Amino acid sequence: MDTDPLDAGAGGILRQPKAVWATAGASVVAFMGIGLVDPILPSIAKGLNATPSQVSLLFTSYFLITAIAMLVTGFVSSRIGGRRTLLLGLAFVVVFAGLAGTSGSVAQLVGFRAGWGLGNALFVSTALAVIVGAAAGGSAAAILLYESALGLGMACGPLLGALLGNVNWRYPFFGTATLMAIGFLCITAFLREQPRPARKTSPLDPIRALGHGGLASAAVSAFFYNYTFFTVLAFTPFVLDMTPYKSGAVFFGWGVLLAVFSVLVAPRVQKRFGSLKVLGGSLVLLAVDVVVLGYGDHTTAVACTVLSGAFIGVNNTVYTELALGVSDAPRPVASAGYNFVRWFAAAAAPCLAPKIEEWSDPHIPFVVAGVTAVLGALVVAVRRKALNHEAEELQPRHALEDGVAVFAN
Repeated sequence: MDTDPLDAGAGGILRQPKAVWATAGASVVAFMGIGLVDPILPSIAKGLNATPSQVSLLFTSYFLITAIAMLVTGFVSSRIGGRRTLLLGLAFVVVFAGLAGTSGSVAQLVGFRAGWGLGNALFVSTALAVIVGAAAGGSAAAILLYESALGLGMACGPLLGALLGNVNWRYPFFGTATLMAIGFLCITAFLREQPRPARKTSPLDPIRALGHGGLASAAVSAFFYNYTFFTVLAFTPFVLDMTPYKSGAVFFGWGVLLAVFSVLVAPRVQKRFGSLKVLGGSLVLLAVDVVVLGYGDHTTAVACTVLSGAFIGVNNTVYTELALGVSDAPRPVASAGYNFVRWFAAAAAPCLAPKIEEWSDPHIPFVVAGVTAVLGALVVAVRRKALNHEAEELQPRHALEDGVAVFAN
């Protein structure tokens, strides 16, 4: 009989070594960095005399570097070890988040966010492997702890950005640098070096893995989906046009739904209906949601923004499991190839959505986002046979139980 990972007894999620808590705490802050700038985007634009399209490059530079870094994170960690890779990533984030707060122009801020993205990729892609390796009670408790850290970070990032950004748009960057510095010290003190992989990873291994039809299909579908996801995350704050406090509250609600549906709801509906049906249906519902968001009044836009977190949470979980179970490539390699493709859409959406608005009107970026979500669902439907390998048998813990380095959700 499987042990409940929530059990507070020996090996439960609440009874973990200090090294696990140190890494999980730093992971919360790392994921906070993704949505941190959401509620302060209008404030940054005002403070630096920039346009929405210029400020949205904060996401573009961040995720463009993240996508490229996916090819080298395994290369680095398999050579210097997980602990050193974590510390290297944290050091990058501390330096570049702090520098971002000193920016005197959008160009400087965009450049510093790129360095931040490299650090975050190195840290987040290694953190899960370290948590699984150091955790007590097996992988189930470790994975739940990691996913809880992810959800908490995605929910609290906009809230922290709002609280500090309401005073000055620079303060969230300084706050993140400080928290990550604390994480650096905790990991230095409590985490021992983890065993290195028996085989060193080549930067070309993830590209070779994409030769598998199922993995390539999952990556292409996730590419379209991520365009929709990051249109909501990076463009919606300009449409809502709210104070940092109010915008932070909206995206906090969005993050809470993302966490709940990713960790609690997705595994249950997958077990009942199957991964591919759940993914296709959730993508179509997300498409409807973002189109209504674009054409609705202000209250409707707020409601649809929060609701999108539910669909995004389900999609994140299912995509991760598909990507890691659909091919016979080693899971860290499959994950790197999959993420390499899909994060390019996260880089493209924040840049293109404001441009599309400039060329047309505020509704059309959400129509485009709706279309890309439907395209993601069509790829799932058309490539169903390629994706079906192991898809219906996947269990939520299978996606991560090997300690794979995944910057997935």
